Amino acid sequence: MGRFRGLLPLSGRMRAAAAVAVASALLLLPLPFAWLAWSTADVRGTVDEVPERPVALVLGAGLDDDGRPRTLLARRLDLAAELYHSAKVEAVLVSGDNSRDAYNETDAMADYLAAVGVPREKVAADYAGFSTWDSCARARRVFGVEAATVVTQDFHLPRAVGLCRAAGIDAVGAGDASGDRKFTATVYGYVRELPAGYKAAAQAALRPDPVFPGPSETSVEEALAAPR
Repeated sequence: MGRFRGLLPLSGRMRAAAAVAVASALLLLPLPFAWLAWSTADVRGTVDEVPERPVALVLGAGLDDDGRPRTLLARRLDLAAELYHSAKVEAVLVSGDNSRDAYNETDAMADYLAAVGVPREKVAADYAGFSTWDSCARARRVFGVEAATVVTQDFHLPRAVGLCRAAGIDAVGAGDASGDRKFTATVYGYVRELPAGYKAAAQAALRPDPVFPGPSETSVEEALAAPR
């Protein structure tokens, strides 16, 4: 036993160092999310609270097995419809994933809006909104959006608004709080935002090109010009 005695303190120091590293990581993990929440606090609110903007940007959140918007996405679209019907926005840009033939999130979003009274000609579609950053960057670079109300769930809103503002859009955010009544979805949403905050901070600083950066499209301009 004597020859191993000298290794015990080293083992103890390694455990202590590991514990410190884990504790530090846990303390640092929320920092980007906290910064995004603080920096966008004055430009996020309910449908009644947000100021008017020309366009509502609705971010995709997935379809069910029947090709219809999942609950969280449906709530985002309901909020966009509220913004439109209350004249808080003049057009809606839906941004989703159409990367494969059997999955068309963007058209499903447009169909849903039409069903709740938003005219098709007032809806523009971005079929390459593969991520929050891509949706924001393409809204500005491809569709020419200069000011918008970003629509998503409350837990996602700080990151979404922060990234759209980093992309050059005068963005405010309207959040859906209905997910807060779904404990599992809410916990998952907020936990997911913690590591996502680091990626968002890098994207805001570096402003990378989206997966598909162009060419320019005029569909938002046409939607804005279409009569109500």
